[in-house]
Amino acid sequence: MDSLLILKGKSITKEVLPQQGSTLLEHALKHGVDWQNLCTRGTCARCRCYMEAGAELLEAPTKAEERRLDPEELEEGYRLACQAIIKTPGILIALNKTYF
Repeated sequence: MDSLLILKGKSITKEVLPQQGSTLLEHALKHGVDWQNLCTRGTCARCRCYMEAGAELLEAPTKAEERRLDPEELEEGYRLACQAIIKTPGILIALNKTYF
């Protein structure tokens, strides 16, 4: 398979077909992954995730992500799942890593 999205929630991990133009959070909610989230606007950071693979397949960080995440976090591969939009097919692995 040349295009796969692996979503690792609190206790549920799912492998799904990534849809270009959709956020990581939209995928998690659609497929029943226990992904923490609250606001869906990029302000609460409950949907914060670590990209284990495929970060380069996402759109660039949004202004909301740049306001909420430290530059070091973005550099290390952290994103907000509600803001991270899939732009290119490929292999992506996202792990829900909230602060609390």
